[in-house]
Amino acid sequence: MKYVSFHFHKYPIVIVEFTGASSTDENFKEYLDNLKDLYRKKAQFSLVFDATNASLPGLKHQLMQANWLKEMEGLMKKYCLKTAYIIPSSLVRAILKSIFKLQKQPVPYKVVGNMEEAMFFVNDLKPSKSMNI
Repeated sequence: MKYVSFHFHKYPIVIVEFTGASSTDENFKEYLDNLKDLYRKKAQFSLVFDATNASLPGLKHQLMQANWLKEMEGLMKKYCLKTAYIIPSSLVRAILKSIFKLQKQPVPYKVVGNMEEAMFFVNDLKPSKSMNI
């Protein structure tokens, strides 16, 4: 089963939806390779990672993600305008923080609770009402 699905219907906003499948070496590598392909297009975009259904990646995959961030830092700064992370789970949020301690996220980002907040952030809009997470 795929670890993530990529959605391009709101391009230049790309939505990366975690499917709930457990990470394996194969599907995690495919996920990172597909992300890398976005940067190879050499066009600016924003990312929304929808981790509502995310399973917890193992330590090996967390390290792979941190190394990927380090490797892609220059391209990320050049092409990724903003990144929103939809993470309702406090445990998944803690894992993201640990990845960012290993390698800093090089572009503006925000962790939010739902798709509406994510879209407000990547579109530079202000929510119509106060939203608390």
